[in-house]
Amino acid sequence: MEILWFLIALGLIVGVLGPLVFRRRGGGIRQVAPGTPDAADPEAYGFVRQEEQDVRLPGPDRDLLDVLDVVQATQDWRAAAQLLKGTEKEGETRWQRVQAFAGAASLELAERPGVGGAWLRSWKAEAPKDAGGAQVYAEFLVQQAWRSSTAGSDDFRVILEEARKACEEAALLAPGDPVPYISELAVARGLGYAHEEFDLLWAKVIDRAPAHMGAHLAALHYWCEKWHGSREEADHFATTAAARAPQGSLLAALPLFAVFENQPEIVVGVDFHRTAVVTKAVSGALYAAHSARPDDPMLAHVRHLLVSFLIGAERWGEAMALLVHVDGYVGALPWTLTEDPAAAYTACRNLAVAGYESNGGSPATLLR
Repeated sequence: MEILWFLIALGLIVGVLGPLVFRRRGGGIRQVAPGTPDAADPEAYGFVRQEEQDVRLPGPDRDLLDVLDVVQATQDWRAAAQLLKGTEKEGETRWQRVQAFAGAASLELAERPGVGGAWLRSWKAEAPKDAGGAQVYAEFLVQQAWRSSTAGSDDFRVILEEARKACEEAALLAPGDPVPYISELAVARGLGYAHEEFDLLWAKVIDRAPAHMGAHLAALHYWCEKWHGSREEADHFATTAAARAPQGSLLAALPLFAVFENQPEIVVGVDFHRTAVVTKAVSGALYAAHSARPDDPMLAHVRHLLVSFLIGAERWGEAMALLVHVDGYVGALPWTLTEDPAAAYTACRNLAVAGYESNGGSPATLLR
């Protein structure tokens, strides 16, 4: 499955970059050597270098990053527990922070087997009734299964069964919190819950957070053709959620994520990005992004995916207007499906700069 994800991501990058970089027709992009007077300069727009892109998050969360630095430097979990205690249960921020702490522990363990992530083990051992710690540990097991095992293998199923129990324990410690059930959505996908069983789990999520964008994205994976649904079921799930979305909700962007999940493995040329289905989904996502609260923690996710589709359709100005908001953080689709998210993102970003300038744009004309 990791190979499939890589091929999808590679296809996205090839589909966006390939036909455009070498285009020579009028109004297209003309290749020039870096450093020549005609070369586009992303730094002129305030964009940061590839090596400075933060791959941990889709957008800024200074409190989280500061706490994560403290926890990893001291191996003391208490700062993380305090941050989660002060984070709203029903909101998107708590889910993202739980994911970030779990991901940090998982990556530490991968880098230093048997030693890394000791702070999370201490958290669980020293504060077994702490709801935040239980949620991070359950999500850690979920990420471990997907990161360290092959989907469908015995090891994969064993870890996910353990994660399932951990989700249940975490749910008991915080009855009104949707996070343990959102973590279990990935368990359901990996273990192949029957549709009826998944529906019962989903009901627990939406009873607690009916407009939770992160939860809907997790559920969308289950309904996709490559897992336990079909293109039609995934599209129906996404469009139904979008139709029911309250004003200002980013759920209106969910059909674009369904298009992304269902797109061909190898996308060649710009025709795909200009089809009626894609154009409609992009329009919905743009509307959602423009209507959302500027501080909505899921807004960065929507903007990152929009950037890739807008570049694919050669809508350079619109892509650039979003890039100024997301640059510096690349922990989002589609970049995270590649081996090097920062490299994938900056390649597309630099293409957008070149396309924008080839059509008369400049730092002075960019609307921010």
